[in-house]
Amino acid sequence: MTQVARTPRSESAGSGSGGLAARVSLGRRFTPVSSEFLMIASAALLLTIFGIVMVLSATSATAVSKGENPMDGALRQGIFAVLGVPLMFLISRFPVDFLKKMAWPMLFGSVALQLLVFTPLGVDDAGNRNWIRVAGFSLQPSEFIKIALAVWIAYVLMRKQTMLGTWHQVFIPVVPVGALAIGSVLAGKDLGTAMVMVMILLGCLFFSGVKLRLFIIPVLLGIVAVIALAVMSPDRMRRITATCNIVTSQSYEGDCYQSIHGIWGMASGGIFGVGLGNSQEKYGWLPAAGNDFIFAIVGEELGLIGCLVVLALLVLFTVGAFHVIRKTNDPFVRVAAGGITVWIVGQAVLNIGVVIGVFPVMGVPLPFMSQGGTALLAVLMACGVLLAFARTIPAAEERAVDSGRTAEKGRTAGRGKVAR
Repeated sequence: MTQVARTPRSESAGSGSGGLAARVSLGRRFTPVSSEFLMIASAALLLTIFGIVMVLSATSATAVSKGENPMDGALRQGIFAVLGVPLMFLISRFPVDFLKKMAWPMLFGSVALQLLVFTPLGVDDAGNRNWIRVAGFSLQPSEFIKIALAVWIAYVLMRKQTMLGTWHQVFIPVVPVGALAIGSVLAGKDLGTAMVMVMILLGCLFFSGVKLRLFIIPVLLGIVAVIALAVMSPDRMRRITATCNIVTSQSYEGDCYQSIHGIWGMASGGIFGVGLGNSQEKYGWLPAAGNDFIFAIVGEELGLIGCLVVLALLVLFTVGAFHVIRKTNDPFVRVAAGGITVWIVGQAVLNIGVVIGVFPVMGVPLPFMSQGGTALLAVLMACGVLLAFARTIPAAEERAVDSGRTAEKGRTAGRGKVAR
């Protein structure tokens, strides 16, 4: 009688589960990225490309008048974009645990780099000493402190997640160490950048879930510090109290010169603009046309339509970032993403507010678009961190679905046993 060899049940089950595990692992490797990833990445790329085009338009006229290559400004910006975009996608592949481990080294490294501005490598510009010159390139180390501060605060508050009900657990070491980092920037007399860093600190505290009564204290301290620093500097007070909505010979020739020409540029653009490359303000009338006032050139050359495109891309970025914050269950991801979002969106609001005359001139660039390689590189790196966080969302949703299926199978098996 012929006997048929049978594979043991356990072996067949084991091989089946192994094959299933391999298929699941392969499937997860090729899982499409989340919609949040696409929103953040597409907004960052489009704004960067848009910015390079506008930098070329805004800087070419003055470069020609100086006998320089009209492409120099755009080429320098393009070099940092070519470095920053691949770096953004490289950082997006970093595991969240690796970013947690890098929190302290990032903070120490960025602050150490900032202290180089007080060495012979440091460069003064309009009374601020927050740049270093290396191999012909100017770098602004304070831009890297922004991203390091957001990641570091998130790591510290994550470790203290169960102790955030008491004030000393919230403030120490976040406030003292954060104040030292911000103080290293204030020592170079860059109040605008320091204000953005204060916003990052407050944003991280807000998204950590700190009780409102504890959150109000650092807000008040930050407001008092900004007012004190403004009062202590006659130059800052003069710019803050300048009345630029009434054009007189004194205001035009004084602190309102940039603001007036910025508003004139946007007003002359109308709905459709005067055409790309046809700005009149960039011919020496508007200082910092490629830097802090590039939004005025957008309004003049591309009109209201161009400004709305920029705002729409910033809204797309904001929606993607807030979806990451809302969907994650990791406190580190929520706090770090919140701090980075407050930084980029808040800085954009400040810059646009300066251009349209809502705020006094404070030297804050428009993220992704203003001329400045270090600022562009730092923002793209921050977007890489957000993209790394966005990659964790599909995995979290898959685990929720898998757990739901497992629970359903358990309930089905239970009903089968009861029926028997």
